[in-house]
Parts: sequence; C-alpha cells; structure tokens
Amino acid sequence: MTSTQLRPARLRARDVLRVGLVGLRTRPTRAFLSALGIAIGIAAMVAVVGISSSSRADLDRTIAALGTNLLTVSPGTTFAGGAAQLPLAAESMVGRIGPVLDHSAIGRVPDAKVYRHARIPEAQTNGIGVYATRLDLPATVGATIRSGTWLNAASAEYPAAVLGSATAERLGFGRAGPEVQVLVDRVPFTVVGILDPAPLAPELDTAVLVGWSAAGSELGFDGHATTVYTRSAESSVEDVRAVLGATANPEAPSEVEVSRPSDALAAKQAAGEAFTRLLLGLGAVALLVGGVGVANTMVISVLERRAEIGLRRSLGATRGQIRQQFLAESLLLSALGGLGGVALGGAATAGYAFAQDWSTVVPPWVLVGGVGATLAIGGLAGLYPAIRASRMPPTEALAAP
Repeated sequence: MTSTQLRPARLRARDVLRVGLVGLRTRPTRAFLSALGIAIGIAAMVAVVGISSSSRADLDRTIAALGTNLLTVSPGTTFAGGAAQLPLAAESMVGRIGPVLDHSAIGRVPDAKVYRHARIPEAQTNGIGVYATRLDLPATVGATIRSGTWLNAASAEYPAAVLGSATAERLGFGRAGPEVQVLVDRVPFTVVGILDPAPLAPELDTAVLVGWSAAGSELGFDGHATTVYTRSAESSVEDVRAVLGATANPEAPSEVEVSRPSDALAAKQAAGEAFTRLLLGLGAVALLVGGVGVANTMVISVLERRAEIGLRRSLGATRGQIRQQFLAESLLLSALGGLGGVALGGAATAGYAFAQDWSTVVPPWVLVGGVGATLAIGGLAGLYPAIRASRMPPTEALAAP
C-alpha cells in the first residue's frame, strides 16, 4: 500500500485579497480611523511637495518672463567705510558697453518725506522712499502699470508721480488720476500711475517715482543715480558683469556693487526648498504615527479574532496562510490610507494653487512614493501581528472567549 501525503491548498492572490478585505469590512470604523492616520501623513507630504513645486514653477516662469539678463549697479562703501556715490556720468558710461541692450536709472532723493495729506504727523512716513527716475525704467526692469499711466516727457517736468504697489497700499490709494495727490516734502504731486509689484526691482514697490527734472527743480535732487539697471544679451551677461564696476566708476571700481536680481529670487527659492524639507520631515513623523496606529489596530485584531484563527488552523490553514491573511489586511489598510492621502494632498495643492493663480504641479514621484511609503509602513506595521497570529496554537485559539 502506498500512503498519500496531504498538501495544504494554496491561496491564490485573489483569495488572499478577498480574505483581507473581509477582515476590514467587519470593523469598518476602526479600519477608517487607522487609514485616516496614514492618509493625513501622506496628504501632508504630497501637499507640501505639490505646493512647493507649484510655487517654484510659477517663480521659474516669472524669472523666464522677466529675464535673467538684468544687472544693477549701485554705490557701495568707500575704503574708510562711508557711503560711496556713483559719478554723474555713470549711467551714460554704462550705456556705452557694447553688449548692453537697454539701461535706465533711479536716484534716491535723500531725506524726502511722503504724506497723503498735510494733516499726517511728520513722523508717519510709512518708510516710503522718493526716487528720480528715467522714462525708460519700466521697459528695462519689466515693471507694468496697474492704474493710470507712466511718466512721459511732459509730465516728468512737472510735479507728477508714479507710486509703487506697496506705496499705494500704505497711502490708501486704489487708483491714479488727476484728482489724486500725494505730498512729497509738502509739495503736492499728482499721482498719474500705480505700478504692479516688480519682482526684479522690489525697491520700486515702496517708492514714489518722479521725473528726473522735476526731482531737481522741486525737491533739490543732486542728479546722482543710486541704481543703474542694464539689460544685456544672455550670452554676454557675465562679461558685462565683469566690467560694470570699472565702467560706472573708473576712479574707484571697488566702491561699486554689481548684482543680478534674479539671483535673489533664486536664493529665495532655495530658502523655500529648505523650509519644504522641514515640512516633509513633519509629514514623515505624521506618517510614522499613522503606521503605529496600523500596527496597534492589527495587534488588537489578532487578539479579538483568536477564535477565527483557531478555526482556520483546525480546518487546515497553514501558518503561512495566516500570515498572508493578516499581512494582506495591513497592506490593504495602508493602501487605502495612501490613496486617500494622495487624493487629499493633490486636492489641497490644486485648491491652494488656484487661489494663488498658479498652475498645479504635483511631481509624479511624490504620488508613487507616497503610496509606496504607505505600503512599506503597512508591511512593517503588520509583520509582527501576522507572525503572532500564525504562531498561535489552534487549541489555544479555539479556547479563547
């Protein structure tokens, strides 16, 4: 006679999935709360990366639109540590550099005070600066007019002014017009225009801009430029940058500061990325907390279902099949949390980007990585409960209340 050795039936992947889903459906509230813990961590990570990416994409588009070929020349400090001054001919000399396509300038009117009307206390100046400006400034720095018009050859000779965006807000002006006036050193200037924010020339946002001639005749401006703006061919920016200091002030090139405004925006972007990494760390902590919740849920599930485990073992289920069942439950629970978190994070990113008038950018890697992270967390969290369930003796499990 030959003896036949019995072999346990093998569970197909579909069967393991169905058994795992049964365990979740029998305790829906607990499963939902556990999945929610995972979802919050994933949503935080997706939203942080998505909002940061959307902001960075918008900043990149802004820089691309405004150009990275804008260079500025301003006075630095003297060898003795005092404030330097650009020569009167600095602007025209910079304009003679071959690759320079456009140039313009502003000149600070020192000690000029700005008030909305004569009844404002003298100390309340709102930190607003007054600058004499050339007529081609908007085209050079990429500034646009929100209300009214820019100065022209006629208005630049008379007390007319254009306000920066922050200046208009601080003074309470929503629009420009012939009836709108601002006092500069107690001299009334008609507000002919209001600028939009100027990303590459933020000093204009808190400024009152007046014509070069009017600044001299009405405010005693000495004619020295304090910032010269230049636009060069992209391929020649570094070459122009190398000679700007010596060209603007040949007698003391070390007293000239040359900068690239787009570099400041890039530095701001880098600072934002550092903050993003911090928020990602917080999201990872939230994800870890969610994983602890999954582990706790699965341990309790094993304790509550000892009778079920004993019955399955007595009917021929192997330890491996019991491990598969509980591991599948843990992975399904984490997958539900991961998918829910990705959806919530994507929705939060889209909502915030819409409110900021950005395009929504969510890198594919964060979506795939979010779900992958939840499965890894779920697998680790469910491993111990699954092993514990598989090692439970059938007789002990059946005797459990």
